[in-house]
Amino acid sequence: MATFKKFEEIECWRKARELTRRVYAVSGKVPFARDFALRDQIRRAAVSVMSNIAEGFDRSGTAEFVHFLATAKGSAAEVKCQLYVASDQGYIQDTDFNELNQLAAETGKMVGGLMKYLRASGYKGTKFKTVS
Repeated sequence: MATFKKFEEIECWRKARELTRRVYAVSGKVPFARDFALRDQIRRAAVSVMSNIAEGFDRSGTAEFVHFLATAKGSAAEVKCQLYVASDQGYIQDTDFNELNQLAAETGKMVGGLMKYLRASGYKGTKFKTVS
């Protein structure tokens, strides 16, 4: 796996961005858009995936990065859960549900893969480098 110079290079962040874009599009349509609580919660969860990947990356420590990735993975699961609520309420079509559910699952899986890689790498992060 290559070294990332900025969070925008991280593939799971890109996937999370796609998930967020799609969640905003689907939740902006009536009747979903009228359920303000659910609409806002699913949007916050989707944004949380992206944000936690970015924030963890910028912490410069692998353990901290993994911690933030775990939060991002949990937020992807939260999106999936809220999709079931939206589906059960008749707010989204089956095609949108299936697409977003799959996208959230893929995002979570990618985040989990990055977590596994980082844990196995032995790299502690730039903040632990000694200055010569």
